[in-house]
Amino acid sequence: MKIHFLNALASLVLISIISCTNMNTQNLSNNFPEPPIAEKKDCVLTIHDHSRTDPYFWMRLTDDQKNAETPDVQTQKVLDYLNAENDYTDTVLSDTKELQEKIYNEIVGRIKQDDESVPYFKNGYWYYTKYAEGQEYPIYCRKKELLTNAEEIILNVNVQADGYDYYAATGLKISPDNKILAFGEDTVSRRIYHIRFLNLETGKFLSDQIKNTTGGGAWANDNKTYFFTTKDMVSLLPNKIWRHKLGNATKGDEMVYYEKDPSFYIGVYNSKSNDYVFIYNQSTLVSDYHFLDANKPDGKFTQLTTREADHKYYISHFEDKFYIRTNWDAQNFRLMETSVDKTSKENWTEVIPHRPEVLLQGSEIFKNYLVLSERSSALPHVRIINQNTKEEHYIEFKEEAYVAEFGANAEFDTDLLRFEYSSMTTPESVFDYNMSTKEKELKKQQEVVGGHNPAEYETKRLYAKARDGEEIPISLVYKKGFQKNGQAPVVLYGYGSYGNTIEPYFSPSRLSLLDRGFVWAVAHIRGGESKGRAWYEDGKMLNKINTFNDFIDCGDFLVAEKYTSHNHLYGYGGSAGGLLIGAVANMAPEKFNGLIAAVPFVDVVSTMLDETIPLTTNEFDEWGNPKVKEYYDYMLSYSPYDQVELKKYPHMLVTTGLFDSQVQYWEPAKWVAKLRAKKTDNKLLLMHTNMEAGHGGASGRFKRYRELALDYAFFFKLEGVME
Repeated sequence: MKIHFLNALASLVLISIISCTNMNTQNLSNNFPEPPIAEKKDCVLTIHDHSRTDPYFWMRLTDDQKNAETPDVQTQKVLDYLNAENDYTDTVLSDTKELQEKIYNEIVGRIKQDDESVPYFKNGYWYYTKYAEGQEYPIYCRKKELLTNAEEIILNVNVQADGYDYYAATGLKISPDNKILAFGEDTVSRRIYHIRFLNLETGKFLSDQIKNTTGGGAWANDNKTYFFTTKDMVSLLPNKIWRHKLGNATKGDEMVYYEKDPSFYIGVYNSKSNDYVFIYNQSTLVSDYHFLDANKPDGKFTQLTTREADHKYYISHFEDKFYIRTNWDAQNFRLMETSVDKTSKENWTEVIPHRPEVLLQGSEIFKNYLVLSERSSALPHVRIINQNTKEEHYIEFKEEAYVAEFGANAEFDTDLLRFEYSSMTTPESVFDYNMSTKEKELKKQQEVVGGHNPAEYETKRLYAKARDGEEIPISLVYKKGFQKNGQAPVVLYGYGSYGNTIEPYFSPSRLSLLDRGFVWAVAHIRGGESKGRAWYEDGKMLNKINTFNDFIDCGDFLVAEKYTSHNHLYGYGGSAGGLLIGAVANMAPEKFNGLIAAVPFVDVVSTMLDETIPLTTNEFDEWGNPKVKEYYDYMLSYSPYDQVELKKYPHMLVTTGLFDSQVQYWEPAKWVAKLRAKKTDNKLLLMHTNMEAGHGGASGRFKRYRELALDYAFFFKLEGVME
């Protein structure tokens, strides 16, 4: 990542600067206070004999610039602009300050302050997480053998976070002898973690500290050897696996794996059995695994099978076999098995065959049962197979739209499957399901302080007809009493990338919308996997525009069915979902009254040309590589920043974080600046930058809701709802 725009441009492959000039622009008059006007330094970027003008490239800063005690001239100029945008947003939304506070208090007021998770049993201990009243961060705990025994606090994150504006702990991993806790901590919000080791018997930290890692890792069974992953500090991509011996200086750590291909994410973890340490390599289209006997910590890792193009798979271990969920001749995946002694692909045998209409999402292996997570008819299903009798059944779920997924299942020799269930009306519920008797025991349901009656709300599953004939699932929820007269405000949420399925889950915070007459709808658009792997592939690369068209078509459907009108329709999305919102803003601005783009990926072409930026090289198979003209032309056709035009846009709120490592803050900042210079309407265009956080926003369980209250207040202001 480079600092000054001349250096940064030089890092873009095949791009050259033709000219750079200082320019200013006049703000369009409107009924609101004068917004900030960003300085222009028009830089012409050329590739494939095509030129683009980027007047705001100067907004890029490096981490060193952002963290410097004394800002340089460029840094100060960028910070001044971001702060000016924050001040402008505060001024325009000043009439919502009381409402924001009310929304925040509503949301926080629904959270059980002294909450506790359902314990699960592993290696002689019951583990659980709890929150204390008034505290932002979790407290990780355990009890030995029996739940009636004394509580041991493993890690109180509130203590660790004291004194930091941002703090995150991740990758908690306890040694096999239950004595040492390893975990990663991030105090900047760049997802660069330092690993620390805590002696759980003495409560004191070891001197060992490993810097610049992904945060997670894996123990060998000698309780001394710890494997971890470090990042390339320019691209922030994980690329090396190391072996560390407790008590030894980190400079003597041995590198056990180096991934030279920057299109792969890599990491290391323990098998559920704790018999093996796995190294994984995952790109968009390819998987690769290496394994090591955890009882031989100084040994060499063995590759499971030869890395092959377009082969995606996942592995797990049970007794003398590896189980492999693979897309080998199986678009929606099938399940295979192989001996731990003969792991190459030619030795794999089929356990669960491929079914074109069913996506195999995952599996849990028990001594007597095989449990499959499947998706069909755009809904999740849990399939139980008795390994001895081969009898099978599905757990029954009755709502139109719901979420059902595996919980913590650390034990092999048990008849109990833990799973989690929720819907847009049913709070998150944790069940233990007896796979033999088929009885469900509710262990805990998320408590909504102040009360929540699911019967007062209704959730539905609808299907919108896309312009090419595909049926797009829509999950929605509203408070009963809602009338389909076209006058209700509807927030349509979407994502549509990486095969991520946005589930119709319950949200206590969303009640603040529903109770004020809003409808919340999720468009399960292409680019996700709601309808299987083909649904994903039909919304990526040279099919990406299907994602945007699907979202627009879902909005048109909700208008046609009189759930709302275009004057009361709102779009909402974050990250790649922010790209969706940005594309929709250009493609169909007249169909939405307002849009919120959170941490949006909107400068697609420039970002995908710059291989020094995190998430570029390992996403060429998601978006395409613009160094190839076909992909360059296609990306350019939808890139929100490049497609901003002289025309009217909806009301818009754009949010970002200064330390965002996933989508750099300058993408939304540049986009907003360009929109200000181009748009011909008097509608709101607001940007809020969290100057202390990154991609996930503020840390802690309460602070983050300040940002959500701002989002909701934006919608309410546009609807004239001020209470």
